[in-house]
Parts: sequence; C-alpha cells; structure tokens
Amino acid sequence: MTRVIELTVCLTLLGAAAAAAQPRPQTPPPPPPSTRGTGATPPASQTPATPASQAPAPTRPASQASPTGTLAVPAPAPPRQAAPIAAPGAEAAPSEAQLGVPLYPGAKFLRSYDAGQGQRYYLFGSTATFGELVLYYRTQLKDKGDLVYDVPPVHMFEVGRFREETMAFPPGVTIKDYTYGGGKGYLVPTPGANPSRYPSVIQIVPVVAANR
Repeated sequence: MTRVIELTVCLTLLGAAAAAAQPRPQTPPPPPPSTRGTGATPPASQTPATPASQAPAPTRPASQASPTGTLAVPAPAPPRQAAPIAAPGAEAAPSEAQLGVPLYPGAKFLRSYDAGQGQRYYLFGSTATFGELVLYYRTQLKDKGDLVYDVPPVHMFEVGRFREETMAFPPGVTIKDYTYGGGKGYLVPTPGANPSRYPSVIQIVPVVAANR
C-alpha cells in the first residue's frame, strides 16, 4: 500500500510539473484598484509558485543500516577456483644409439620404467604381429632367441652379458603377444592415443657397449 501511495504522489507531481512547463496565454494583469484617498497600500504582486523538481532518492551504502535496523552486509564474493595443474611433458623417446639395439620400423614409444640398479626398460607398441616381430629381431640380432612363455607368447633375445651383481634385468629385447586367446591388444594409457591398442609390445633393456 505504501508503494502505491508513493507512486501516486510521484505521478501527481510529474503531472503538475508538466502543466507548469506549458506556456500560458499572455493576458495583461488587471489594473490595481485606486488607492487615492483611502490610505490603503496596494497588495504585493503574487507569483504562482513553481513546483520544485523531485530530487532522486539517496543511494544507501552497503554498510549503512537498513530500515529494519539491521546492518546490511554485502554478499560474499564467489570462491576463486584453483588454476588447473598443467600436465607433465611427454617423455622423450630414446634413440637406437641409446638402446643399443635396432628398433622395429613404425614402433611407437609408450613409456619407460625404472628397473632398479640404475637400469630402465622401454616399452614400444607395434601394429605388427608377434611372429613378424620375432622374425625381424632374429634377422637383426642374428640370434634365434628363446620362447620363454607359451601362454601368452613371450619371446626374449638376450644381448650381451648379464651381470647379476650390477643388473636387475638382462639387456636385450622381449616381445609379448597381447592378442593371444582373443585379447584386444595392449591398451595405451594415454587418453586419445591413436591407435588406442597395440597387438604386440616390444620391451627393450638398453645394451651397454661394455657388456656386449
């Protein structure tokens, strides 16, 4: 109800101000009555009052008390979101010189692992079949290697000498079949990798020249 009354008063004042702003017809004022012999003082000329323009309502600061007597507290700012943590850079693929053995053409470096005792082993995915990889490394290394597991098939080529006191793994090449028994292949842990699976994986433990 109070809002309706205030709105009505504002509209009334605005209408009066608009009416006052319109030009009035220029009619000469009537002559003042004669004061001769009466001793009366002529009345002062009266000017119609112009309604004052309505001033805007003052803006209440956020810290000023509200009409209810409670302190108006500004709304808290939304919490800042933590910046996303950047993913670590991709591991650089080793060269054949670092590995000490030839790498099958088209094999893609996946990642490396700490083998212990200062050694690392490197994994490579290949779209070639298990048989094709075994035949390739038999030719390149001039060694037939050993089928160390039948299920799933794992073929190993040892290169150089294995020193048990200083090594965790024998240097060389190991090939594993990930499609045996209807397997879908080795799943690449990197999201969006293409291809996402490899039928065969090559594991290489670098061969140091002194151990050949």
